[in-house]
Amino acid sequence: MTTAQRTDRPLRPLTVLLGLLALALNLRAALAGYPPLLETARADLGVSSATAGLAQTGSVLMMAAGSLAGAAVGDRVGRERALAGAVALVAAGSLVRGVPRLPALVAGSLLVGFGIGVAGVLLAGVVKQRLAARAGAVTGGYVVAMMVGSTAAGAAAVPVAVWSGGWSFSLAVWAVPALLAVAAWMPVARRAGPGERAARTRLPWRDPFARLAAAYLAGSSLLVYGWLTWLSPYYESRGWSPAAAGLLVAVWSIAHIPSALAVPALAERRRRWRFWAGATLATTTVGTLGVLLLPEPPVVGPWPWVVLIGLGAGAGFPLGLAVIAWRTPDGAASAAVSGVAMGVGYTVAGVGPLLMGALIDLTGGFGAAVGVLLAAAALQAVAVHRIGDEDAGISGARPR
Repeated sequence: MTTAQRTDRPLRPLTVLLGLLALALNLRAALAGYPPLLETARADLGVSSATAGLAQTGSVLMMAAGSLAGAAVGDRVGRERALAGAVALVAAGSLVRGVPRLPALVAGSLLVGFGIGVAGVLLAGVVKQRLAARAGAVTGGYVVAMMVGSTAAGAAAVPVAVWSGGWSFSLAVWAVPALLAVAAWMPVARRAGPGERAARTRLPWRDPFARLAAAYLAGSSLLVYGWLTWLSPYYESRGWSPAAAGLLVAVWSIAHIPSALAVPALAERRRRWRFWAGATLATTTVGTLGVLLLPEPPVVGPWPWVVLIGLGAGAGFPLGLAVIAWRTPDGAASAAVSGVAMGVGYTVAGVGPLLMGALIDLTGGFGAAVGVLLAAAALQAVAVHRIGDEDAGISGARPR
């Protein structure tokens, strides 16, 4: 009998689900709370925009590092316990950012990113182990919770800064919901036991399915973070006011929510993953082409394109996590494959928008930068086709 078998006691699925949703609310909030305050922080610290922006880029790259480390951490101390520690690290990073100094801002941002990366991988493993029967619906649910946390943080960042008298306090305040979520999760972590210490799992870099999942999430992540970074500046370059261009981003973000919640559950019903992944990717691609070729259609303007991009992109990430849950045999394997896929995806998400910015500076326009997003869509399309057609995964579960 293994350590896990001796100590792992039954947990009610609803208890696990509610705990996961509470944790997920904190896995984008600290990131989303910084961009609205970036210019204020830059002016207060007396640094360049590029230097201020490095804090956010560093967070995303540390999410990649945390994703690659997450499976090993979960094997060592148990996924449920490690998940609590990862979100506690997000809280600690938020508190560090409460010091209005550049080193504290950067260090805290790195802690936040690493904690988010570790937690994301562990969430996938816990879903596979505890809630495998409804992995698609649960994955969509916690991704929506992440989006809700992100939206709330972005909307509240400036008002909290004005009320508190400082941007640093506005960043630090996100430690509170993170610590509350950890407290809510601790009963699950204590009852789950120390983990599967007898069966350590290496990251499966050579596994064909892991590589396909990495290609899929790389394309999906670049489409999300690329548009998040450059949608507003694109329309500002066309004469839109910052407020109006910001509203485009808000609509784009809201459009993520219904597809993130509904599409993975629909795909789960008959395991028709390729159909739904292809349909949502086509939606994103049509919207991206529309922004590039006809950015402001008469009468309706760019709003249909923005909604299409948001609907398609909103389903991309949870569909990637859902197919990993379906195609892996247990929580350890799911966490390991998720680590590879999310590590690659977040690396691309961190570097891709910088490449787009360089192309904008080099060409004096946005055409080449949007071309990078179309290339990401092409990469994702190849992965969708291959995952749907091949039984190349670690397990025998085969979405059609």
